[in-house]
Amino acid sequence: MALGLDPERAIFYRQSDVPEITELCWILTCQSAKGLLNRAHAYKAAVDANVAEGQDPDYAVTMGLFSYPVLMAADILMFNATHVPVGKDQTQHLEMARDIAQRFNHHFGELFTLPETVVQENGEVLQGLDGRKMSKSYNNTIPLFLPEKQLQKHINKIKTNLQEPGEPKDPDESTVFQIWKAFASEQQTQDMRLKFAEGIGWGQAKKELFELINGELSEARQRYEALLAQPGEVEAVLQAGAAKARARAAPLLAKVRRAVGLYPLG
Repeated sequence: MALGLDPERAIFYRQSDVPEITELCWILTCQSAKGLLNRAHAYKAAVDANVAEGQDPDYAVTMGLFSYPVLMAADILMFNATHVPVGKDQTQHLEMARDIAQRFNHHFGELFTLPETVVQENGEVLQGLDGRKMSKSYNNTIPLFLPEKQLQKHINKIKTNLQEPGEPKDPDESTVFQIWKAFASEQQTQDMRLKFAEGIGWGQAKKELFELINGELSEARQRYEALLAQPGEVEAVLQAGAAKARARAAPLLAKVRRAVGLYPLG
């Protein structure tokens, strides 16, 4: 909402306010192969980390983590989404949703649309403050709506090499430059690439990155803070959205229930 989406055109809802999604998740869980879920990136990463530390492969792995791809599939299939925009690192989730939908359709009839993945052609997986993939799990993110001073502090924490001002730097190996590209125009990107070649200092590069991001987000931050100050209005939008979402979800769930044999006998 802070970034401009209109609740009259886009449906905002809290997942837990649409119980149809939870029910569909369980039905789809009963149709999802364990072998499929074994291949999920998050689960495999948890197993690899446990093995590396000498633990049992499934140490501290919950069913919430293991079966989370099914919940994401339910989120998508509940509304028969046709196209789903995702980052490159999220394409597996759409592939799994399609696999789950195909298996259900094969056994019970063509009830689910197979969603198409929409990936931005020139989109990238942004690096975080430590140079790894930006992720809340790694605690290396730059939250969009941080106050100015905190935003600047986060940007100053971006990991860089030890090259001095005046030394040419490789922009394609720089987290600072990668994040710059995510906010900059084509001309601004070319200008910064030239500055890297001319040896811009890391402190100056981070200062200019802060100014760019802050300029891009200042109006949205104001709207975000205004929304936070009026939680009742946000809640009203969520409740109205949940009503719209449930009105769309209920008919499909009724068909799913009948297809799998969950219906009144009389």
